[in-house]
Formats: sequence, C-alpha cells, structure tokens
Amino acid sequence: MTGGTPTPAVVLGVLSLILWTLIVITSVKYVIFAMSIDNDGEGGILALMSLLGIKKHQRPAIVAVGLFGAALIYGDGAITPAISVLSALEGLNIAAPAVKTFVLPAAVAILLALFAIQPLGTSRIGNAFGPIMGLWFLSIAALGLWGIMRHPAVLAALNPLYGLRYLSSNGYASCVVLGGAFLCVTGAEALYADMGHFGPRPIRLAWSGMVFPSLILNYAGQSAIVLEGASTADNIFYRLCPEPLLIPFVVLATVATIIASQSIITGAFSMTRQAIQLGWLPRLQITQTSEEGYGQIYVGVVNWLLMLVTIGLTLFFAKSDNLAAAYGIAVSATMLMTSALLFIAMREVWSWGLVASGAIAGAFLFVDASFFLANLVKVTDGGYVPLLMASIVYGVMFIWHRGSTTVAQVLSARAIPVSEFMSSLESRKIPRVPGTAVFLTRTLSDTPPVVAWHVKHNKALQDHLFVLRVVIESIPWIKASERLATIEVAPKFWRATARFGFMERPDIPLLLSQAREQGCFFDPDDVTYYVARETIVHRSDGKGLAKWEEALFAAMERNAVHVSDYFSLPRDSVVEIGRQVAI
Repeated sequence: MTGGTPTPAVVLGVLSLILWTLIVITSVKYVIFAMSIDNDGEGGILALMSLLGIKKHQRPAIVAVGLFGAALIYGDGAITPAISVLSALEGLNIAAPAVKTFVLPAAVAILLALFAIQPLGTSRIGNAFGPIMGLWFLSIAALGLWGIMRHPAVLAALNPLYGLRYLSSNGYASCVVLGGAFLCVTGAEALYADMGHFGPRPIRLAWSGMVFPSLILNYAGQSAIVLEGASTADNIFYRLCPEPLLIPFVVLATVATIIASQSIITGAFSMTRQAIQLGWLPRLQITQTSEEGYGQIYVGVVNWLLMLVTIGLTLFFAKSDNLAAAYGIAVSATMLMTSALLFIAMREVWSWGLVASGAIAGAFLFVDASFFLANLVKVTDGGYVPLLMASIVYGVMFIWHRGSTTVAQVLSARAIPVSEFMSSLESRKIPRVPGTAVFLTRTLSDTPPVVAWHVKHNKALQDHLFVLRVVIESIPWIKASERLATIEVAPKFWRATARFGFMERPDIPLLLSQAREQGCFFDPDDVTYYVARETIVHRSDGKGLAKWEEALFAAMERNAVHVSDYFSLPRDSVVEIGRQVAI
C-alpha cells in the first residue's frame, strides 16, 4: 500500500483469495463432497458423526470432534444474526450519516423482533423468502457487473497465482487478510446442515446457478472500484450502489440478512432435536410450527438463550468489524472438524483407499487449518467468545450423556429375571386386575425395577403387561416395518423394543396399534402408562460421578421435559412412580 491506498497487486491478491476460497471450500468441499456423504438424506456435523457408527463402536475421538463442532455451531447461531444485521444497517453510515447513532439501537430492535416471532413459525412467510433472496442475489450481481465494467482488468484475479503471491510476500498482513477472506464462506457449514430440509440437488442448483456467480461478480465489482480509486475507509460493499438507490438497497440488505439469520436459528433448532434424540442434551419442549414441513420446529429454551447472547454480543462489540474475529473462529474450527470426519467417512462409507482419502481430505484439512490459524490470531480481539460458548455447550452435552448412561447402568443392575418376578407374584398372591399396564424402561432385559415398585406400592398388577424400551438410532428415519420388535416373555407379559430415527418424534400410543398386529392382544383404549420419575442422589461409596457432575446432571434432569410429554402419552392415562437413583 502507498499512503493507505491498496496497490493493484494487493487488490488482485485479496480478490483471488476470496474467489478461490469460495471455489475450494463451498463449491468443492461442501457442495460436491460433503453433500455426497449424507446420513439417509440428513447433513451436518452431528448427522455425519452418527453416520460413522458411534453407537456401534466406542469412538471417543469422533464423538469429541463431532460434539465440539456442533457446540461451535451454537456460537455461529448467536454471532451470525448480530454481525449480519449490524453490517446491513451500517450502510446507513454512508447513505445518511446523521442517523449513525441509531444503527446500534435499530440492530437490537430488529434482533428482538426476529427472536420474538420464532414461536409463530416461519411457514407463513416462507413463500416470500425465495423471491426476496432471488432479488437480493440479482441485485448484488448487477452491481458487481457495473463495477467490473468500470475496471475489467480486475478479472485477472481468477488466476490463483495472484493470491499465492500475496500470501508469500506480505508476512503477518497476509495472515490477517486470510482470516478476513474466510468470512466469504461462513455459511457453507449451515448449507450442509440444511441439506435434510431441501435435498442436495436444489442446493447445488441454487448455488451453482445463482448464488456463486452473484458472489463472484459482486466481490470482483467491489475490487474494481477500489482499483479505480474508491475509498476503503468504510464499507466498500455499499460504495458499489448508486447514491439514489442506496436507501432501498440498505433495506433489501437488511431483509436479506434477517432471512439468512432465520435459517441459522432454524438450523440451531434442528441440531438441538438431533442432539436430544441421540442422547446428548436433556429433553426440551419442541413445538412443530407447521404440518407441511418436519423441519419447521421451535425450541423455546434455545431461542431465548440465543436471543440473550446475540443481543449481548451486539451491544458489546457494537460494530460488525469487531464481531468478525469471533465469527471467523467459530466457523473455521467447525469446518476443520468436519474435514476430519469427512476423511473417516471417505474411508469407511465410500471404502476409498488411504492415498485417495488422504489426498483429498488432507487438502481440505490443510486449507481449513490455514484459515483456522489465521483466525486464531484474533482470539484476544473477540475470538475467545465462540470458544468459551462452545466449551460450555460441550460440557453440558458431555455431563448429560455421562449422567444418562450411568443411570441406565444402575437401573439395569436392578432388573429382576422374569421367571423370578412371575413366581413372586404367585407366592405373594398378588391379585391381577383387568386392563393393560405399559411400562417405559431403559433396561435391556428382564423385569425393570419400575414394575416391581408398582407392585410393591399398589399390591396389585394388571392382567396384561407391556414393557417398552425406546431406542433412538443413529440414522434419521426408521422404516415402519422395522419400528417395533416384541416378544412374549411370559403369558400376557410382552417385552418390546421400539426404534426411532434421530429426526423422528416418538409417539407411543400410535405405536401400540402396531403391537396388536404383532400378537399383543390387549385393548389400546384400556391402557395405563407407568413412568418413573428419578431423583438423582450422590453415591455414598465414592465410586460414582463427581459431586459437581452429579449436581449439574440432577439439575438438568429436574428441568427436562417430562418423559410423558416427550413420548406423546395422554396425560390422563399416566401414573408417575418416584424413585431415587444414586450415581
């Protein structure tokens, strides 16, 4: 640079880095490779983690990588709305400098409104999303073309040598610029995670046919006007727009960023459901906001926590430039972890050889690691925020899973053999009363403790017994024919295992009709559901979880959605049995 003005070599070098980052990261890694490795149509780092068989094999390294990547996405979900809305509204600093002091309050107001409307669902306004985003991309493409026509030589940046020369000749400055260039692909991970809602074909068509060309044209147009002498003191993006159209363009940009933020928030909801079903988060209230799309859900706790964090970040950082450091680290770290899982998937899912897998995934890992290291230098400037947030979310996931697993082990140890239980009923002359008792259990076999406790306290037992264990598989959907497996372990005593995918909502009353088809002859209209309500206490022998882990798990267990709501049980047919479980 000379006198603060970028030289042509710098401008073309930075543009080349941006263009090839879009090509390598989004087009090649995600659109071509990652979207070809799906978990029965579902994408995202949790779906990829599940695809690698974490339930069939003890794979702690894969679990750690997948969970921390997922935890980072929550940070992305909080940072994206803040940086997007702030950067859109900052166009007012150019269009109407007198309102500069109102940009931050306006951003907070828009974010409040964005999170406040989440309980209503997005299905009603979803039809408007496509045309608005189409107009947005056509607008930025047209502005980019206008800029390119003023300085066509900018297209030379398509040659990757310009970017490589810049990186090799500018020392620390090139590292900082590399971290900034990475921001052009921060939506790629969300693109992969949303694959289950839209399918890979529509995403590939939209990316290749509209989004990618529009972005390339716009970035080239911005660079062209810089080469022509435009000031880089403020947001160069808005310098492309003719002054009479600037206010309408700021409005369109704000609406477009709200829509983009909406997709990130919805993605956080979907990932939360996956984590709950896979046993990594406590049960939370999930509301289906539309009958038309399974992905149209609302998770209140996640929504309000994201709102608090997003608005807090907006007020703390105040400008989009200040948030860029936090934003880059969150996404670059997630992409790095996705690349590691892609390497394993290439080997195990596609059965590729070590050389082919290592060459392709290794290239992705090298690029992702470069971007991560470039963003890592900004840790003290705000990059610590997503790392801190991810560590907290990861800790919650780890403690919940560890506590749930421990509870299941304790209960399985208390299970009573069926023959022994049936003999005890006869010896104690326990009366059998009409009706069917359905017991939900975590035990793998025998008679679960909840059945014995029911008999102990009520001194009677229904004539028909149906013990049900629900298993959430590491695939999104289960075929109806493979949903339920039943076995009659004693006369009128059935034990069943129900299997659901991690994208499905368990509905036990509906499941019982299928049980009748498998020979479980009971009246589904005369059923009482028995569920256990555990009170977690600390083990006295010192062999259990640490006291702080036990206390945190107990708090999450108390505040989790009740199992009867989670399994859609009719409230007037549920009996709750309290019990203490020492872990």
